[in-house]
Amino acid sequence: MSVQKESNVNIDYGDLSVTGGISVFSKEFDKAFYYDGEDLGLTYSLVSSKFRLWAPTSSEVFLMLYEDWNSTSGKKIPMNRDVKGTWTVQIDGDLAGQYYTYLVRIGNQWNEAVDPYAKAVGVNGDRGAIMDLTETHPDRWTSDKPSFVNAVDAIIYELHIRDYTIHAGSGVRNKGKYLGLTEKGTRGTDQIVTGLDHIKDLGVTHVQLLPIYDYATESVDETRLDEPQYNWGYDPKNYNVPEGSYASDPYRPDTRIRELKQMIQTFHDEGIRVIMDVVYNHVYDGYLINFTKLVPGYYLRYTADGKFSNGSGCGNDNATERPMMRKFIVDSILHWVQEYHIDGFRFDLMGLMDTDTMNEIRRQLDKIDPSIIMIGEGWNMETELAQEKRANQLQAAVMPRIAHFNDGFRDAVKGDIFVFDKKGFISTGKSFESHVKKGIVAGISYSDEFASFAVEPNQTVNFVECHDNHTLWDKIVLSTEGENDDLRRAMHRLASSMVLTSQGISFIHAGQEYYRTKGGEENSYKSGDEVNQLNWDQAAEHKDGTLFIRQLIKLRKEHPAFRMKDAGAIRNHLFFEEAPEHAVAYSIRDHANGDPEKHLYVLHYAGRTAAEIKLPDLGSWHLLFGEECVENLCDNMLKVNGIGTVVLACKP
Repeated sequence: MSVQKESNVNIDYGDLSVTGGISVFSKEFDKAFYYDGEDLGLTYSLVSSKFRLWAPTSSEVFLMLYEDWNSTSGKKIPMNRDVKGTWTVQIDGDLAGQYYTYLVRIGNQWNEAVDPYAKAVGVNGDRGAIMDLTETHPDRWTSDKPSFVNAVDAIIYELHIRDYTIHAGSGVRNKGKYLGLTEKGTRGTDQIVTGLDHIKDLGVTHVQLLPIYDYATESVDETRLDEPQYNWGYDPKNYNVPEGSYASDPYRPDTRIRELKQMIQTFHDEGIRVIMDVVYNHVYDGYLINFTKLVPGYYLRYTADGKFSNGSGCGNDNATERPMMRKFIVDSILHWVQEYHIDGFRFDLMGLMDTDTMNEIRRQLDKIDPSIIMIGEGWNMETELAQEKRANQLQAAVMPRIAHFNDGFRDAVKGDIFVFDKKGFISTGKSFESHVKKGIVAGISYSDEFASFAVEPNQTVNFVECHDNHTLWDKIVLSTEGENDDLRRAMHRLASSMVLTSQGISFIHAGQEYYRTKGGEENSYKSGDEVNQLNWDQAAEHKDGTLFIRQLIKLRKEHPAFRMKDAGAIRNHLFFEEAPEHAVAYSIRDHANGDPEKHLYVLHYAGRTAAEIKLPDLGSWHLLFGEECVENLCDNMLKVNGIGTVVLACKP
């Protein structure tokens, strides 16, 4: 999350004589100035460096070269106007180690800005850095990746780089850094496994990292890392460069690149893929961002009265539908895949982006690796873009193989996230069963009764907790006044098991496995370590919670019936069964998706008293999971006593 400051910046949109009378706001501008070359930004070699900037509204452009990140003066080199409003210059010799910006004249205004295509920057990201990226590879750097094919096989674990290892009890040396997640053998209180080993032991397939690109430094100043500072990072500044505060030395432009690569390589070597959280829907400050300084009026959306569109609630919305903005986003995504071997992308506020851009990203990624995951927040949000072009859940049918977070399932399971004391299914809220069932079938149109947004199960991410809003534990506490913590932990486990036994893509939040709390803080985007850190002492106290999640993940992996790959299979093999109040039951039949068991039966039970449930007459049932909730299992009758999930298998 970011909040744009009020600004008195005067924006000069340029002299129309420079563009042949074509306004930057018109469709004709895109026709006249769209540049489809692959050489925007810096092309470095030992013998020369070539720079190309897209700046059609500029009447003059200079390349500024600096000896250091904070040099007070630099060398001013004129650039030449070239095709489609681009400006170029080539400098002979090896420029490695120097820094650069662009100085542009727009109308009567001079603006200095960082290259949007910069792939390396100095401390705090205020100047691009010139270097040979091949020199930033760690000692081990391979293209090998963990085997992975279908998105529904993903079990995603979301974490923040700093949060995960900063706690005093993490046992990690490089606390809060990229390198902290490369350390093996780390231990915490009672010798519990922590850090990287903890993630590996859980059995997840992917880690999802909160923003790791270079974000705005009013949140975190890389020159003052010895002082308390914190931010989630949803404040985009330099989209194609790693954040320096997670590096061991933010003053060396190569260090952040090398250490991020080392972390990704370590995850890959441990059998875990990496998803990057990206924020192409807005920028930190629409007035001060490099885009606006270089081509004012182009990259952001505007209302009819000339103000910034603000569907993001952060002060501005990116105009992803404009061809050069779309090109930038696609080029940026491909940079992260090709240079850093990223395996997936989570699109923040994806509903503010346009469907054509999302589909073009999918198309380009499929050329490289179809197993790269695309997921996003497909919320239906207002912005200055035609409704049918917004990349939200309502448009899922025209965005194949792009998944949406299932907020309907989330709210049905634990209660409305915006009404803090409202109960959900797990806390005996009423009338949530049908909404829970929609989530169980991955949001597909299972029947007329269960029409939903997804066409296929790979378009749904089921979750009950993420970095946003209250943690699951805190929401349960707020909505269950007077209950004891043992009962709350049972509700918590039930919610997690509902995610990991449902169709679609599974998602859990770091610490969810041991009842993570943020002390009731709802929006902790800048709340600091005390609130956000993963508390490894709490993990030691609740080892049973971690074991429970580990067993659930093992169950999901061993039974492909929970991961059916198409909607037709779900409709043909999954049947909802009769269940008592505060319960949902279903069977998955006939070796669904090649499952070793002929039939499975799943009961999610949130009732407070014992209940007897008649099982489908399909054969002899035996227990796979949920022993603590089962009072009796015989013939075709199951008696449960306690909140939880029970999974049975049947041998005919």
